[in-house]
Amino acid sequence: MDTIARTPQQIGAGIRRYRRQKKLTQGDLGEKMHARQATVSKLEAGEPATQLRILMDALAALDLELVIRPRTKLTAEAIEYLF
Repeated sequence: MDTIARTPQQIGAGIRRYRRQKKLTQGDLGEKMHARQATVSKLEAGEPATQLRILMDALAALDLELVIRPRTKLTAEAIEYLF
């Protein structure tokens, strides 16, 4: 299932959902990323200062990829409903 995200919080929620589906703790994901559990927590919280490298490391550790495409016509509220 694709996840649409337009805000850092939505990206974090998507990462959290996939991590939980894989039955990983934040610490487990951190180990796979070679990062601390606190770093994973900040990413999942949508911390605005999160580095792009951290996001890409998390996606790789969860066997996910980033896809760039034109925006859908969904409103922000409709996207929030998906989470």
